[in-house]
Amino acid sequence: AAPSPLQAGSRGSTAPGRGKMAAGLGRYFCTAGRGLEAFVEREVRARLGATEVACVPGKVFFSTEAKLDELRELRSGERLFLRLQKQPPLAVSRGRGKMLHEIKRLVTEEPKSWLDVVSIWRNLRGCQGKKDVSQENRLPPKRKSEEETKTATKRQKTEQVRETGSEDCQAEAGESCAEPERESDQNCGTESKTSLEDPPKSSGVEPVANEQLGFSFRVSCRCSGAIAKIFTSQEIGRAIGIALMKQFGWRADLRNPDLEIFVHLNDIHSVVGIPLFRLPLANREYIKTAGLRSTVAWAMASLAEIRAGAFVLDPMCGLGTILLEAAKEWTEAYYWGADLSDSQLEGADVNIRTAGLMDKIELLKASVKALPFPSESFDAVIADIPFGKKFKITKDIQLLPDLLQEMERVLRVGGTIVLLLSQDLHQHMDGITKCAASDSSVAVPDGTGGTATAEVLDVDGNSSSSVNGVEEAFVSSRQTLFGSLVPGGVYGVSLGKTDAFIHQYRKICTAGNG
Repeated sequence: AAPSPLQAGSRGSTAPGRGKMAAGLGRYFCTAGRGLEAFVEREVRARLGATEVACVPGKVFFSTEAKLDELRELRSGERLFLRLQKQPPLAVSRGRGKMLHEIKRLVTEEPKSWLDVVSIWRNLRGCQGKKDVSQENRLPPKRKSEEETKTATKRQKTEQVRETGSEDCQAEAGESCAEPERESDQNCGTESKTSLEDPPKSSGVEPVANEQLGFSFRVSCRCSGAIAKIFTSQEIGRAIGIALMKQFGWRADLRNPDLEIFVHLNDIHSVVGIPLFRLPLANREYIKTAGLRSTVAWAMASLAEIRAGAFVLDPMCGLGTILLEAAKEWTEAYYWGADLSDSQLEGADVNIRTAGLMDKIELLKASVKALPFPSESFDAVIADIPFGKKFKITKDIQLLPDLLQEMERVLRVGGTIVLLLSQDLHQHMDGITKCAASDSSVAVPDGTGGTATAEVLDVDGNSSSSVNGVEEAFVSSRQTLFGSLVPGGVYGVSLGKTDAFIHQYRKICTAGNG
């Protein structure tokens, strides 16, 4: 099994729920990039003391008494929501009217539970009436002209689409990600404003909690699967928006709502929630120039088994994202980054200074093929092997064994190597491992009287084999690689438009002495 993402020395070691402003037990769900669900699950258990943890593709559901600041510390997830509803998928029928009624029941069936969750949200945010409007959502200053205000609002919405679009696409492929959601907001808002001006008289529904008439909202809706063939996101968002106004007397406000209602309907479940933060958790304030997605970088660092006093190397550091994620989390270790690109090193230096980690991370210009370090200098080596448009080694894929062997040289016995590989490099590494396994006859003890095995997960976090969750290539790889490296696991992850694989290795002896 993969090691726990949190090790000694992590800043997440404080028990959740202690101190001031504990919000009581809340039900949440966190969206995750494909393949990272298992990392989110382990992190919420370790960092937040979460219970009732359940995973589905793209989401992790859990309960916790953690405070807002503790919830904000989650590093492997994309966006975090207070859970309003989680139900089985809506039954698809021929009658659109009947289905719309079922959609509205997400709001009307348990109105008290909605108000209870909103109360938890207010307590978490320290909200009091209209004063609870987040600083993140404030309108441009009134002194601006009307034209400037409209331009600024449009720019803000565009930026928000860009910020949330990538994580939504990662969370569940094939869905209508950013633009349809925003269109849904617009349509729901238009209908809501009309309804407010001329409220329906025939509904016969008495609003619950009339004291909240001043409470404003907007709906973001996303649907996929069978229901998406019947309704658009706009239609669903409009139906739920009208139901909220009838049930609670809330009013729609697209520009500056008190809260946003997130609705996601697919073939797995019907989920409704309130986002706790406007920006995704994956948006790190300490990263000035983004490189590798921060959630993937954190996941890689979590597999490196970093402990207090450890020496950690990223020999192809690029903009330093992996080093930043590791140094922010495992603060009592020491970090080095090497790269041949001056521009990448300059960008990494800016990021490190922005994060205030100059005393923790050392940068140098060097080639991964000839690292200027003595043998067995580091406790962990973590690397994103370049395969993008600007930096890549796929044209000379045969370099991979040489790179890995040099990383193995500088790694101490007992240390860990973690690599991020493209599909092509992953397949090439598979071939290297098979050759190493067939050439070696040394079984590797796992400390329990058995032999070590590798866990292989696909991009959806599922086992790629029915035989003990281990891929055939790695069953035979109980043998060592280069005479010293034991495969520890392979994790398929999504980088948005492409898939990649995290490989983990552990050094059990000095090369040549296996």
